[in-house]
Amino acid sequence: MDKKTEKKISELEEESVPKKTKIAFGLFGTGHSALNGIALGSAITFFYNVKLGLGEDLVSLAWIIFGIWNAINDPLFGIFQERTHSKLGRRIPYLRYGAPLYALTFIFCWFPVFENSQWAKFWNLLLVLFLFDSMFTIIGLITYTLPAEMAITQKERSSIVMYSTYFSAIGILISMVLPMILLTDDNPDKLNPWFQPAMIILGISASILMYFSTFHIYENKYAMFEEPLGFFESIKETVKNREFLVFESFNFPLQIAWTILNGTITYYVQYILKLTGFASSIPLVAVFASIFAFTIFANKMVAKYGVKRSQKYGLLACSINYVIFFLIGDGVVGGIIGLSLVGVPFAITTLTSNLAMTDVIDYDETLTGKRRETTYAGVNALFVKPSISIANALFLTIIKAFGFNKDQSVQTARAEFGILFAFTVVPAICVFLGYLAIRRFKLEGEEWKETKEKLHRIHQEKEKKIIAEAQKGERIQVEIPEEELEKLRFEEEDADLYVDDSENHT
Repeated sequence: MDKKTEKKISELEEESVPKKTKIAFGLFGTGHSALNGIALGSAITFFYNVKLGLGEDLVSLAWIIFGIWNAINDPLFGIFQERTHSKLGRRIPYLRYGAPLYALTFIFCWFPVFENSQWAKFWNLLLVLFLFDSMFTIIGLITYTLPAEMAITQKERSSIVMYSTYFSAIGILISMVLPMILLTDDNPDKLNPWFQPAMIILGISASILMYFSTFHIYENKYAMFEEPLGFFESIKETVKNREFLVFESFNFPLQIAWTILNGTITYYVQYILKLTGFASSIPLVAVFASIFAFTIFANKMVAKYGVKRSQKYGLLACSINYVIFFLIGDGVVGGIIGLSLVGVPFAITTLTSNLAMTDVIDYDETLTGKRRETTYAGVNALFVKPSISIANALFLTIIKAFGFNKDQSVQTARAEFGILFAFTVVPAICVFLGYLAIRRFKLEGEEWKETKEKLHRIHQEKEKKIIAEAQKGERIQVEIPEEELEKLRFEEEDADLYVDDSENHT
């Protein structure tokens, strides 16, 4: 073994992800969040409903049908990605070469081909949702779970996710501020002439940022040498994972709440706060300033209390703050304060949700001996992606029931109340349900930490084996021996691991 190989092996002993890799991963998230946040979030519903005049019923129907496609494509893409073999790895090729196609489908969203009737607009909306989401899925499955492949320790994963949260928040802020400035005005049926050129520039810029970021992102390549599970076996093993199902029970309602905040805030700012143009960006700055300010606090909170307990506190605080928001959110000052309040716990829940998923993937490895990040991301989307459709359809159904009229720049008092109710009370209920559900999540405690440490050592040995054998040009197997898996596994009756010790945790 040469000195270069020995150096690489020694570097694996102490896990430390380079800062430039964390920054690159974060910058990729900036571009990714900006495109996704607009196309599937803050602008697409408002653009088709208010600017193009597509009725609320047909917009809702498009989102529901789209949700069915979401339920199909994510597991398929996720399992397919697990079987990828290339010199760049299993993940990086999709990020690097998918970025330009991602931008193209994004730009296509804002140039409708069919718009001469209500049904033509409906089919156009459905088409762009299908096309864009396919590219979003291919890239999003990887970015969502890549921290689990880049690191195993909670410290390094938390650091990666913190960088990602900060940089992704910039993209989300862009995705909300830019459409807000260019779409909100006193002429609901008129489209700002700068809107479409801005979408072209944003798509190209984000694509360039994402492409070059991939040259500083890496993945642990040993997983590429594992023999993957079959398609149906992979699905079966995933849904058998109890902790994964518990994760979905609290993550699903949280995603509905986040989608309503991110995807329908344009309605709130336009019709409740009655802010247009540049002034409409002020409330958005408030909510994301609070997320930025408390992300570091959230990281320290996780280090002190652990993932589960931090997530519980974040969900409960989010529910309470939403109720306060409902009570004070009918004016500009109260709206800014309310948005700032809900931004604080969202900083916590965003960080801890990602970390909880990485723990679920680690737990799966103790059961199957495989690293199956994108499989879990895909099946996770099978549960969560419909939340995007449900959130948009639910919001539109509620505001229509309260008398919302897309053709009026000023809504009735009853319609304004409906918008405020749908924007605050519905998310409050959702995150409270998540708070109740997370109490059954059991991946915490000292035994779980010890299990993760054992996994870390196994991963180091796999990487060493690949490095040492790389020059031979042979395909090697890096499966975890069955006897090692037995040492990793634990049963539900292990009290130290499975008790909810949130009240006496030290």
